[in-house]
Amino acid sequence: MALIKSISGIRGTIGGHTGEGLNPLDIVKFTTAYSTLIRKQHPAGGSNKMVVGRDARISGDMVRHVVVGTLLGMGWDVVDIDLASTPTTELAVTLEGAAGGIILTASHNPKQWNALKLLNEHGEFLNAEEGNEVLRIAGAEAFEYADVDHLGSYRQDFSYNQKHIDAVLALDLVDVPAIRRANFRVALDCVNSVGGIILPQLLEQLGVQHIEKLYCEPTGHFQHNPEPLEKNLSDIMNLMKQGDADVAFVVDPDVDRLAVICEDGAMYGEEYTLVTVADYVLKHTPGNTVSNLSSTRALRDVTRRYGQHYYASAVGEVNVTTKMKEVGAVIGGEGNGGVIYPASHYGRDALVGIALFLSHLAHEGKKVSQLRASYPTYFMAKNRIDLTPETDVDAILAQVKQRYARQEINDIDGVKIDFADKWVHLRKSNTEPIIRIYSEAATQAEAEAIGREVMQVIGELTGG
Repeated sequence: MALIKSISGIRGTIGGHTGEGLNPLDIVKFTTAYSTLIRKQHPAGGSNKMVVGRDARISGDMVRHVVVGTLLGMGWDVVDIDLASTPTTELAVTLEGAAGGIILTASHNPKQWNALKLLNEHGEFLNAEEGNEVLRIAGAEAFEYADVDHLGSYRQDFSYNQKHIDAVLALDLVDVPAIRRANFRVALDCVNSVGGIILPQLLEQLGVQHIEKLYCEPTGHFQHNPEPLEKNLSDIMNLMKQGDADVAFVVDPDVDRLAVICEDGAMYGEEYTLVTVADYVLKHTPGNTVSNLSSTRALRDVTRRYGQHYYASAVGEVNVTTKMKEVGAVIGGEGNGGVIYPASHYGRDALVGIALFLSHLAHEGKKVSQLRASYPTYFMAKNRIDLTPETDVDAILAQVKQRYARQEINDIDGVKIDFADKWVHLRKSNTEPIIRIYSEAATQAEAEAIGREVMQVIGELTGG
């Protein structure tokens, strides 16, 4: 059993002893702590609404009942949108004028996991300070619940999937007539979660007449590992090799990450979802772009093609959105297939990604593989070094930084070493004694080689 408490929320495997897994007692405690923080930020007289949405996990209904009951006990008026994607729930918070919201999803984790993702009144994730305050309140257990005359009210509202689709269709750069004229044949893999509800509806309303559905029944029994990586997507890739579709879209259980598969069954590359959408946005809307330090250099290259400026942020969606607001970015996101388009909202949104991707594809008149070939090609390697609990990871990172002082260094989140033709990013884990090492270069061999070089340097520094 596992229970992980962090500033971004609480996640864990279902069951087990208190404090060892995600069980009803822990769900109550952290829901109450979050509720207490939001109440301090929104005293009487402000919004008393709280939105709750969930993905299709087997444990979702149990967790929903516990969360909703706890919020009612804290005096909140709950708007339960039930089966909904993370970006749908984020939009619902703002459309309802709510004080906050909770998304019940463990994102790309396997079916035994679930989690509480915590939102502010803007439908965005809590910042680090707020997240730490939730952890402090939960640890202190200094809770106060509402008396019988001040319990909250409960309302279900299943209209938000359509409201989300309407918001996507209303975006200026979403060209429905062009998509309809292109007569695309689209395949979907929604890994048996809420994407299977909303994405076929989105595609139909975008004018896509031919939709091949794979694992679109929202049963929560994931037919493969739900992280949309190539090693997990053999079924949809084999389907595409039959030549009956122009493009395939794959999402994770809460529909905030988007992977694309070419017409020949080859992976488009999760790093290139954002790159492609950014190309389309920049073509029509000059402005800055942002991604995190571990994302591909291709976004920087495409941004510079348009004479615009690229900025890097620390890893984590809240860090990306903070940087985007700071520099006024017109598009941003993460290399895991997360597209953040401020014209819609500040959250990763696969629906927005699909609509903009198809609009771009329709305008370009190319096959998906040809579109992918039009972008700079980079390859990424991902490694890790396991250390002992006694290891001073910060000291090691400082020494690595000194060793590569002649290169361009960014230390806002670990240490990123930028060479002329490649980069390496080292980040320590907040939960275990390891260093994650991401590297990127023009070939897979070069990416692996520079990663091994830095790992060898760390080995020398640690005597291992």
